[in-house]
Amino acid sequence: MSLENHTAVSGFILLGFPEFHDLHLLLFTVLLSLYSLTLMANTLIIMIINADRTLQTPMYFFLTHLSFLEVCYMSVIIPKMLENMLVEKMGISFVGCAMQMFFFLFFGVAECFLLAAMAFDRYVAICNPLSYMVIMSSSVCRKLVVGSYVCGTIVGLVHTIITFSSPFCGLLINHFFCEIQPLLELLCGDTFLNEVQVIVVAVFAIMVPFLLVILSYVCILSTILKMPSAEGRLKAFSTCSSHLVVVTLFYGSASFMYLRSKSTYSPPVDKLFSLSYTIVTPCLNPMIYSLRNEEVKGAIRKLWRKMLYELI
Repeated sequence: MSLENHTAVSGFILLGFPEFHDLHLLLFTVLLSLYSLTLMANTLIIMIINADRTLQTPMYFFLTHLSFLEVCYMSVIIPKMLENMLVEKMGISFVGCAMQMFFFLFFGVAECFLLAAMAFDRYVAICNPLSYMVIMSSSVCRKLVVGSYVCGTIVGLVHTIITFSSPFCGLLINHFFCEIQPLLELLCGDTFLNEVQVIVVAVFAIMVPFLLVILSYVCILSTILKMPSAEGRLKAFSTCSSHLVVVTLFYGSASFMYLRSKSTYSPPVDKLFSLSYTIVTPCLNPMIYSLRNEEVKGAIRKLWRKMLYELI
């Protein structure tokens, strides 16, 4: 984009939820409550894992980063949305919109690859338990996490630079944040190459890690079915069930949003799906991992007893 285009487009207007204008106060209260609850729950998980030595394992190392990504992922979008709803000022600057898109993609794609790393961790734990601590060493775990962040950085930069280097012929974004599909609607001229770029990057960022997850779980399922005892099969599957639920929620909504053409874009439906992966999924993840995990629940009880003892 030329300098003139940069100065011509100084900002955008986020349409938000005009269909729920009369319910803005209720919607604001619900979203603020869910955001606050999710922040506290994910922060609690991070604190508990770092404080309890029994949870210093690769699985919980990845879970710490997942909770961190969830907090950042929501914080890129929700505070600005709440501000706009509260003061009814729906604007966002050009730079602010570009930054929001970059960090949204950065944290979202990093989570995609982190979930794949967590699936690999479960594969090694169940299919090759005797070599688990050798394969999933601290060095390997750190490299997998760093690799997830690097992939997020690359995808975020590619999408943001290409999108915001194109001339815009409109300012009204029919969404509650700077999402890719609504921004494509505002680009001047033929956006076919932009759409292809979105799908190609989505295949890399969503389908590649998703296929790695599927491959891991095919191997895990094969190993579980070969176990002689029903108790052993149940225990092995229970260690994967939480991760499987999170994977289904995250990849399902992400695939629906990005692996399709612009012609199928429907603002009301897509805004609801965006709410699911920006609010609902991050809110559910702490409950899925803590309420279904005896080790995390045990660590929470231990921390609670310690706090009560110190107070007394």
